[in-house]
Amino acid sequence: MHGFKELVKLFEERLLSVESLQKSPHNLYEPCRYLLGLGGKRVRPVLCLMGNELFSDIKEGAWHAAIGVELFHNFTLVHDDIMDEAPLRRGKETIHHKYGMTAGILSGDILCILAYEQLGYIKEALAQVLPLFTQTAAEVCDGQQMDMDFEQRSDVTIEEYLNMIALKTSVLLACSLKMGAYISGANEEEAQKVYEFGKNLGIAFQLQDDYLDAYGDPEKNGKQVGGDIKANKKTYLLLKAIENANPEQRIEIEELLASTGDDKVEKMLSLYDSCNAKQAAKDEMLKYSNLAFDNLATINVAEERKAPLRSLAEYLLQREK
Repeated sequence: MHGFKELVKLFEERLLSVESLQKSPHNLYEPCRYLLGLGGKRVRPVLCLMGNELFSDIKEGAWHAAIGVELFHNFTLVHDDIMDEAPLRRGKETIHHKYGMTAGILSGDILCILAYEQLGYIKEALAQVLPLFTQTAAEVCDGQQMDMDFEQRSDVTIEEYLNMIALKTSVLLACSLKMGAYISGANEEEAQKVYEFGKNLGIAFQLQDDYLDAYGDPEKNGKQVGGDIKANKKTYLLLKAIENANPEQRIEIEELLASTGDDKVEKMLSLYDSCNAKQAAKDEMLKYSNLAFDNLATINVAEERKAPLRSLAEYLLQREK
């Protein structure tokens, strides 16, 4: 069994040696190499490998599936950055900012295409892996569009929000794990348990991310406090505050959403507290965290095989608050 850090190192070696990324024209593939060279946590591809090793030794097809997942994830980042007009990614210039808009669009496109090329090398369970990956890819796009739509809406519900983060963030984690399980030879019942673990883990992680944006320590989390509040993002905290607010508090929230004042974050955090949104967010995180660990407990393999996944989940969900 391999731990997370060991798998990241092994995966990096594989990723950086992908022949298709070394091709020309230079102006198409250099931006791809630049982005992949910026690093990242590599959680998604490593989950694919862990999902495989949960049931068997790591098979060659799992490496191709993991590379495909990472290439697809980076494709989404390139196009997300364009939509968000973001100048930085991981502290460095975004592709469209560094190389131009045309390079951003085409480099994103080729990363998606190369992801499918990697899947074509899989010899184990491709009939299960390919439709799962394709469905997930479409769901990620659905989630991104919902997120964009929510920016223009004032009537977003918590149920809609949870569905959006499941599609935008969680399903790719779940897909990664399930593809690894399929490639190992796991049956549908066990593979689906792994999928549910990943999906609930992803929802809990995104809820935690929202919470830390408002209440975390910026020196430990690397994020400015209240970035989502300043941008009027429809987070669980905001939606729960609106849901719980009395008429006077709702007016205050609406005024703050229209404000750009220096005290906007401080006042909104006070409303989150008084509307019990802060505690509700922590409770919701715990709910999905518990669901994820319950899913993991039901998987019919020896406990020592679950240990790397359990350790990774505990690490992801126990960041400093």
